Amino acid sequence: MESNPQLDLARRFIETTGTHLFLTGRAGTGKTTFLQKLKADSPKRMIVVAPTGIAALQAGGVTIHSFFQLPLSPYIPGTSFVQAGARDSYRYNFRREKVNILRSIDLLVIDEISMVRADLLDAVDSVLRRYRRRQVPFGGVQLLMIGDLQQLSPVVKEDEWNMLRQHYDTPYFFSSQALRQTRYCTIELTHVYRQTDTRFLDLLNSVRDRRPDPDAIRALNSRYIPDFNPDDSEGYVRLVTHVHQAQRINSDRLEALAGHQEVYAADVEGQFPEYAYPTDRQLSLKVGARVMFVKNDPTGNGLYYNGMLGQVTDLDDERVCVRRQGTEQPIEVDRVEWTNSRYTLNEETKEIEETVEGLFRQYPLKTAWAITIHKSQGLTFDRVIIDAAHSFAHGQTYVALSRCRTLEGVVLGSRLDERAFISDGAVSSFSEAARATEPDSAQLMQLQQAYFVEQLSELFGFLPLEQALKQYVRLCEEFLYKTFPRHTEESSQTLKQFQSQVSEVARQFGLQYSRLVAAASEGYATDPTLQDRIRRGAEYFADKMEPVNRLAARAVTDVDNKETGKKLQQAVDDLRQLLRRKTNLLKYVAGHGFELCDYLRRKAVADIEEEPPKKEATPKAKKAGASRRKDKDEMPSVSLDDIPHHALFTDLRAWRADKAKELGLPAYMVLPQKALIGICTLLPTDKVALKRVPYVGTRTVERYGADITERVNRYRQKQGMD
Repeated sequence: MESNPQLDLARRFIETTGTHLFLTGRAGTGKTTFLQKLKADSPKRMIVVAPTGIAALQAGGVTIHSFFQLPLSPYIPGTSFVQAGARDSYRYNFRREKVNILRSIDLLVIDEISMVRADLLDAVDSVLRRYRRRQVPFGGVQLLMIGDLQQLSPVVKEDEWNMLRQHYDTPYFFSSQALRQTRYCTIELTHVYRQTDTRFLDLLNSVRDRRPDPDAIRALNSRYIPDFNPDDSEGYVRLVTHVHQAQRINSDRLEALAGHQEVYAADVEGQFPEYAYPTDRQLSLKVGARVMFVKNDPTGNGLYYNGMLGQVTDLDDERVCVRRQGTEQPIEVDRVEWTNSRYTLNEETKEIEETVEGLFRQYPLKTAWAITIHKSQGLTFDRVIIDAAHSFAHGQTYVALSRCRTLEGVVLGSRLDERAFISDGAVSSFSEAARATEPDSAQLMQLQQAYFVEQLSELFGFLPLEQALKQYVRLCEEFLYKTFPRHTEESSQTLKQFQSQVSEVARQFGLQYSRLVAAASEGYATDPTLQDRIRRGAEYFADKMEPVNRLAARAVTDVDNKETGKKLQQAVDDLRQLLRRKTNLLKYVAGHGFELCDYLRRKAVADIEEEPPKKEATPKAKKAGASRRKDKDEMPSVSLDDIPHHALFTDLRAWRADKAKELGLPAYMVLPQKALIGICTLLPTDKVALKRVPYVGTRTVERYGADITERVNRYRQKQGMD
């Protein structure tokens, strides 16, 4: 693709600022190519999502609902969602890996933003705030919203809009409350790259802009062919405005198809109105029938998605096999379930409550010689027959025409007139205002400088690390101060040292580099004085990470109480992860300086570097490890700062683990860890001396005294002790 000032501006805007961007433009202006190149080359950590399965597939991402685990209910800011039959609010079930992704991404790309409802964007905001920065819209993640508002508007049911209209003036994404709390810019691409059919593109753009003149309408109507009825082998798909039109055409085409017809009856329970059926209650199919899937694969395996086209290859009364368009291997399709849910807002609890009123179980298929224009958005065809004379929604005719690659591939089933081109006033008003937000060079420079300082502030910001250290110290002071007093004292001193030598110094350093950036004006990114201060600052703080690294390396996680052990392990894991990432970045900047794009790339991999390589265990070791994991004694580490005679302590722990396994008991019931430390301190040589060790009871001496004292005496002898 040749150089284009608008695309270059968009690229620099995304890569060098943290401000949200709405990237729009008519067909052929390079939006898809821009996204593909951004995914391949951008230094930022990004996630790509889209509102539908078709759009997600085209963008190389996943659906918004699946990535953020959002229910299909409406969302109202400040409320929660209650599932039918559940007592508690909706719970997110993110794995630790997903949480880490949410916390680490720089950029969230939302493709086909025109189909995203305002409340869905606010629901995304609520998830990002939950796992990132609560006080900042979208948790501080930059948004890149790509789409064309002149296409179809978001789908919203009347009863849902009755609930939402009290909080949103339109269902479009730009009415999102979270988005309105942010500053975002718009770049509208105008240069068209698809030169293969410029005449068709000109016609499409005149329809998109709601200004088709009589000549344009005549040119479109030149593709009107009355009673056009091609054979299936020619690959035409008919696009219609209303569901009943598609049903009638599909019924006729199925009837004309040779072969045995199977009829699959849906299982309907409760209240499920006929107009809401996702597919036919009596679904008639034949081998060779053209079909469309009307639901995403509920198994999570991605075998099919809503809007995917295919052809029936085999069927009987209990199964249906469909070959996806463009593939050879058919898939066996199972029945799936839809719910008819009613959503209400509980004004007292501020919860959106779901009541399931009915169920519909059927194969997720519809015959698809004809489909509605709404279902076609996101699809591309070589040959279409369009019946758009009775268009009733914003963007409907434009979407229908733009589904085809060429004008020669379009056949009109009915003539078009001015009434077929419908515009939404809210979209027109927003689009007009959005054009005024396109950044000029001065604004871009200001935003770039602010982002540069923001990244420095993150690099030299130590609050998350300080909080993680505080959490570990608090646990030490609560649970370990008796057993490990030296380690607890060291932890407390390390925290105080960190606060005085790192946190406080970082606050003062922030004032320094902010002044230097402002003083350097346009040349701040390469200013030698600023770069020298950044390098030396990174070197200083990297050095100050060492005491915390030493503490984390000797951190205590091995305790007898299982719940306490879990808390300690979680605190240590968090501390080590933050330390590893911060130390990695500081050392990199100390050695290489601070060039923004290089730094962003380094930051993108900082989470996975410095991980110690895992050795492949032998089968025997794996088996032994699996057995030991059943014991409460199997914890990753214990600090030896408070334990004399480390070798004896290790020997006694191994003996305790074996004895616990033999007796089928938790390790602490054989001998508590405090007793192990006492034995290693006092080195009792007989049962009388053993009985004087704290936390060693009479029954312990009777059962295990001989074993313990034998190991102590063997250790003393080996060490040459009296």
